[in-house]
Amino acid sequence: MSWFRRPAAAAPRVSVLHQGAPTAAGSAALLSPRTVMTCAHVVNDALGRSLYDPAKPADCALHLAFHGAADARQSLTARLSVWVPPQRGPAMVWHGDLAVLRLDEPAPAWLRPVVWRDMAEGQSLRAWHGGGAPIAFADTRVKLQDGQFGYLDGELSGAAIGPGFSGGPLWSTEDATVVGLVVAHVMPGDGPMTSQTTVRRSWAVPWQAIRDELDRAGAADVVAQCAVHEAACPSAYAYPSAAQGDVAPAAGYSAELWSLLGDPVRRAQHARTLAARLGYEPPSGESAPSVEELAQLLASEERALATLAESLAPALTDAHGRAGLDRLLSLGRLTGTARLLSLDEHRFLVRELTPVAAADPALLPRVAREALRYLAPPRSLSGPRLAPGDVETAVTELEAHRDPADLPDGVPPVPALLTLVEYAAAVSAPPVREALQSWSGRVAARLGSHPAALQQRRADAAAWARYRPSPVVRLVAEISGRPDAFDCTLWEVRQDGEAALLVSPDRPRTAADIAKLIRAAAETSRDDGGQGVAHVDIVVGRDGIELPFDEWEAASSVEFLPRVPLGVKFRIALRCPEVSARVPRREAELRRRWEGRGAGPLVVDESCASQEQLYALLETSHRDTAQVVLHGPRSPREQLLQLCLAMGVPVVLWDRDAEGHEHAGRLDDVAPAGPLHQLPERIHHFRARQYRAGAPSSARPSLVWENTELPLPGGLELRDPEEGLLEPAEGADIR
Repeated sequence: MSWFRRPAAAAPRVSVLHQGAPTAAGSAALLSPRTVMTCAHVVNDALGRSLYDPAKPADCALHLAFHGAADARQSLTARLSVWVPPQRGPAMVWHGDLAVLRLDEPAPAWLRPVVWRDMAEGQSLRAWHGGGAPIAFADTRVKLQDGQFGYLDGELSGAAIGPGFSGGPLWSTEDATVVGLVVAHVMPGDGPMTSQTTVRRSWAVPWQAIRDELDRAGAADVVAQCAVHEAACPSAYAYPSAAQGDVAPAAGYSAELWSLLGDPVRRAQHARTLAARLGYEPPSGESAPSVEELAQLLASEERALATLAESLAPALTDAHGRAGLDRLLSLGRLTGTARLLSLDEHRFLVRELTPVAAADPALLPRVAREALRYLAPPRSLSGPRLAPGDVETAVTELEAHRDPADLPDGVPPVPALLTLVEYAAAVSAPPVREALQSWSGRVAARLGSHPAALQQRRADAAAWARYRPSPVVRLVAEISGRPDAFDCTLWEVRQDGEAALLVSPDRPRTAADIAKLIRAAAETSRDDGGQGVAHVDIVVGRDGIELPFDEWEAASSVEFLPRVPLGVKFRIALRCPEVSARVPRREAELRRRWEGRGAGPLVVDESCASQEQLYALLETSHRDTAQVVLHGPRSPREQLLQLCLAMGVPVVLWDRDAEGHEHAGRLDDVAPAGPLHQLPERIHHFRARQYRAGAPSSARPSLVWENTELPLPGGLELRDPEEGLLEPAEGADIR
């Protein structure tokens, strides 16, 4: 019998409740502290819809109940995040039928997310009714695993799977893994039962099929956050032997544990503390687990090693013991079997940082940009704001980031997460600051980080907190790719010219996604003490210069503010540094024309509508012209635009909707011949007036504004090459 055991009733049970009633429509599996998964038809039933309605439900709160040991119960609400509707399949079964729900608050700490493994024939399984009562379980067995479907048969004893079980996890009775979700039960007909009647047959969606369905639904991130054990893993009733788990890490742990906890009395003391914190129930008495059992637990429970070290570190009295613990922690990092934080450390940090993010969603991303300036920021902190519900994700991602600098004599470095916590503490109110600094001190001591290294981080953070940067005055967004999958890089630029990367092109984004990011960054900059961003530079290639960026509707991060087009909210200017790579003297020409600023704009009408005519004007009588207004049909106008860019004209204005020269008057409302420095503001006001009128605009102006006094960040601005380098070949086409 294993030493580490769990009570049978400790399996997490989640009920999906009917709207306005305490009854359960079905069950669900806890994927992470903020997500659960159930069947789509369970959600339909809970909302009073037809069970197999394929349409995605409207956004509304779903009511869930979480059940634990000793009658523990907590009610929470959730909202639909991923919808995979039921789709007709063979005979009586169907494909899809999955729904991932995002919890409005974290799940109770006394419930842990499920651990998945593949379904296989012969597995003995247990499922609970959605009502959540410990007694309401049914045992069954996998009789046939057929691709996307698992067919289950139960014995004629005890309870049977039936209505209310749908969406619930199928737990292995041999270990704590979950192999799939209950979908439906074959109900007997109304006639008398005979020897030919099908009884206690159900079917399920295996974990293999769940992965595939979520990947097809674009929810690979949900799959990535699921805990998966390919081999056997911690039992719901008894912990497996070392032979059942990952043998290599467990063997490595065993070697170090013998030197640290070879004494059975000492091992029993720390193992019982560990079992209590992780929710295991050790045998009564004074017995200790074997070193191999303890090693297997460390190799299988991602926070077990840090939790053991939490009690072990203060008890180490010599350098030899500390070195052994350091080797143990290093092994956990190298094998990927251990998280940085213990269970209690993780809970404390999430609890402290969540209200910080709620009070100022921009604070933690801003802290991350400074504290982790030499590391790639985690995905959750790569945007301008962090919602309170995403704090746990950010902490988990940061656990994997380490300070790349090694200290002498093998002293463990200060992890990136602790550096960020120190910076967050430096800008927090005194009670929060003291709690966070005390926490980081305890964690650093457990990890063996040098106190001087942590104090240096704390001093750097304090100096940064005292520094008052100049306000953010401009955003720069580099956008490329397909309309349904843009790449976007976003910077903020301060009044003194300092630029900071806000968003990296880590994944494809839609136009709405990018517009929301830009608006959120602008609203965040106002929180940073500035007057707010009014100007946005859009950096594009020549193939993207006709895109209607000013019309992209931007949702606000403030729930009370309406969606508005970017061109109504900001002065939008287009910039195209790509052309400078093909025309080496363009940068010098841009500066020369800005300095020259001829008498007024060159208006391209029918008298100079060819490339040859426009080229001649820009080389002679309008050699110092800084602004060109393009009229005419789309196709020749696009060619003339490319010519203006190549000739170093810094300001080009045109109407994207114009079909010919007869539409030239549409731009009169923006006064193209007015003061040049006021042109972006006149276009901004024009777009705002048209938006307020609620009528289709008479023109759709686009503006290239290559301001050489406002350099582009991130290496986008191409410098003049040395004379003679990158000269185009004779007759080269720059279009």
